Amino acid sequence: MEFRSKIDKYFIVTISIACLVILAVFIIPLSLDDDKTITDIIVVLALCTLSVGFILWTSFSIKYVFYPDHLLVKGGLFNSRIPYDKITRISPLKEIFTGYQLLSSKDGIELFYTSATLGSVKISPKDSEAFITEIKRHCPTVLIEI
Repeated sequence: MEFRSKIDKYFIVTISIACLVILAVFIIPLSLDDDKTITDIIVVLALCTLSVGFILWTSFSIKYVFYPDHLLVKGGLFNSRIPYDKITRISPLKEIFTGYQLLSSKDGIELFYTSATLGSVKISPKDSEAFITEIKRHCPTVLIEI
């Protein structure tokens, strides 16, 4: 079973501002340079496109996939394979600016597991209730604090 990440206005505004800043950082110096060559233009535009594309790809491709023996949390190049027997607790999301997060909404949950480098991953499935039901089905001993 696969769940997509919820996307809220706050996330859209944050990503839009980040992309606009990247565009400004690449385009403004290029437009002010009187000695630019066609190679300079191509390189700068390619780097700009790759930078913005990477941010958009990692931000809007977030999904959570249930496999028979593990949960895959995926966002662009970033993947976490979480065995069900390592999941210990699920709680409401309190802080979105710290920790390991693959989410695109302020409204999410924090999934604690023993093999995590930072102790947990913050996620925001579109349908949190169905997601939690699926977690309970795969690991019935998980502590749910919602």
